[in-house]
Amino acid sequence: MSSPNKDGPRIALFGANGQLGHDLSAIAASRGLALVALQRPQFDATDLAGLDAALADLDFDVAINSVAVTRVDDCEKDPAPAVAINADFAQALARTCARKKARLVQVSTDYVFGGQASREPLDETAAPAPINVYGQTKLQGETLARQAHDDVIVARVASLFGVAGASGKGGNFVETMIRYGRERGALKVVSDQVMSPTGSWDAAEALLDLIKVEAPAGLYHVVNSGAASWHDFAAAVIDRAGVEATVSPIPTSEFPTPARRPPYSVLANAKVEKALGRSMPAWQDALDRYLGAKGHRQT
Repeated sequence: MSSPNKDGPRIALFGANGQLGHDLSAIAASRGLALVALQRPQFDATDLAGLDAALADLDFDVAINSVAVTRVDDCEKDPAPAVAINADFAQALARTCARKKARLVQVSTDYVFGGQASREPLDETAAPAPINVYGQTKLQGETLARQAHDDVIVARVASLFGVAGASGKGGNFVETMIRYGRERGALKVVSDQVMSPTGSWDAAEALLDLIKVEAPAGLYHVVNSGAASWHDFAAAVIDRAGVEATVSPIPTSEFPTPARRPPYSVLANAKVEKALGRSMPAWQDALDRYLGAKGHRQT
């Protein structure tokens, strides 16, 4: 990792308009960090040939790449944008970071796993086996970035929810459940897909702390502690937000989608906890803080 200046490392954030990017910017500001939040027209993730020129006058010690095509079903229908952004841009940015001798933090996903065999939390040594285009392209991005540069932290996150909402999805799961619960009074949510719900604020704090402690390059699972099915998560949202609605479990077969989802993609976070010297909060605690911040907390 390149040496930070006297005020700490200079950070360039790519993908500042998503929920993770929003929280990274807010936390960095509260800590007095030198973070430049980049989005178009400051750079064009589809103009790989022009990336070096676009960033030529920008000095940074660390780049965080949270740019991604995240609509899983859209990726399945049209893989080209996902390949271009999730894989090719990650590689191009890693090459730029290598030339600038800057560290890259590449944000990835639990969907690099297929979840067919395991029912134990997956650590960083588990073999990826993505079952949809989104997961495949994010895994390509991980691999290409690490091949292009030897100072890359790959931070896998999962099922993010944050106060800004996902810019590419028009909100997040928590808000969708609250809205549908109030409108319909009854929800049916899949119970055979189990994952690691994660507050984007907690993920953002962990990413900035990994930079602060100069954690070794490599893979890290940056998620809240605990596991839940989408049904479990929805039921907790409805209960904690005080919404008068029932939440019934259904199998994935009753909610078909163009892209397959992993039946089990719970990430073990012991490695990041060791690197940070602290525990990651439980997802239930992250949910309570989120509901409080959004004015939904009732119980």
